[in-house]
Amino acid sequence: MTKNDSLEALRAGKRLVSLDVFRGATIASMILVNNPGTWGAIYPPLRHAEWHGWTVTDLIFPFFLFIVGVSVVLAFTKALAKGAEDNVLVRKTFTRSLIIFGLGLLMAGYPYFTFDPSFGIHQNLSEIRIMGVLQRIAICYLVASVMFIYLKPRTIVYSIAGILVGYWALMMLVPVPGHGAGMIDEPHTNLAAYIDQLIFADVHLYRNGPYDPEGLFSTIPAIGTTLLGVMTGIILMSDRDPIEKTARFLLWGFFFAAIGYVWDWFFPINKPIWTSSYAIFTAGVGMQLFGICYWLIDVKGYQRLTRPFVVYGVNALTVFFMSGIVARTLNLIQIPVAGEYISLQRVIFSNVFLPFASEINASLMYAITWIVIWYFILSYMYRKNIIVKV
Repeated sequence: MTKNDSLEALRAGKRLVSLDVFRGATIASMILVNNPGTWGAIYPPLRHAEWHGWTVTDLIFPFFLFIVGVSVVLAFTKALAKGAEDNVLVRKTFTRSLIIFGLGLLMAGYPYFTFDPSFGIHQNLSEIRIMGVLQRIAICYLVASVMFIYLKPRTIVYSIAGILVGYWALMMLVPVPGHGAGMIDEPHTNLAAYIDQLIFADVHLYRNGPYDPEGLFSTIPAIGTTLLGVMTGIILMSDRDPIEKTARFLLWGFFFAAIGYVWDWFFPINKPIWTSSYAIFTAGVGMQLFGICYWLIDVKGYQRLTRPFVVYGVNALTVFFMSGIVARTLNLIQIPVAGEYISLQRVIFSNVFLPFASEINASLMYAITWIVIWYFILSYMYRKNIIVKV
């Protein structure tokens, strides 16, 4: 297949295998770190950094937002090529964003009712967390989509710079009542936490405050991460040779990661408040990894071992939502053991995994088993061509 044939196939809607693989690896990693056998025994790379700094786990969510940006370009380029009108695309995008945001609220509010001691509305609904992973994805997807439809690439580049520099300036220069300006070394003293508390109050924040790692204000630089994915998608859909595209992904990715690394000296890399250095650093690393996937899988054709990641990638939001609901259900079901009630999840972990390994290895085995089980479910859906779209 020639360069032009490959590009026309993408513009016609052919799935980009490397993007599905990257998305699948990302969502599988997200499920791995979200489902240990016990939160008391986890290998350090599978934990988030305590505050400043990063671990491998801290790369997962920004990678997904980066992928959202790339996907926006692929999907809308196809739609525009078929003659779709801008206002129709925006309306569909707004509807899809509302659905994703709503799914996030459903996860936050689950369980919705309480049955013991009497039936009624569960406390989760009165103290529901407003923001979250899916809610942030919804906002970033909506903003990135509208900007891609209406703005030129150069304007998007300027917007990314304005978002990241502007967020840095606000976080470091605007004083927080009772704390002052630039106090980002503690969760409750920074501007992002203060604004989220003003809007939502502690009761609607992550674990009832004092801050939310997916808060509304820190979603602003997360939009910058998504827009860097949009710029990657624009390069991908250009008429350039695949070798030149790959080189651009690797070189620009290195450049962005280097900017983030240097910026870290002045504005520390930090996931909970999604600092500008974190936004551009993780997007740069994501761009490089995507470039490697694109070169190996779509350009060189090495697709033999990609199926496990592809089946995760084509139903990424579905498995994220359902795995979260099922995991929470296992913790809600209480089993009487030796005169006390413990969760079904704990019973499974203690009796199936813990007898065969140390606690930390048993915890990892539990998480891996979770991934394998969902792989079989997703593989069945893939064979039946069941792709759940929102």
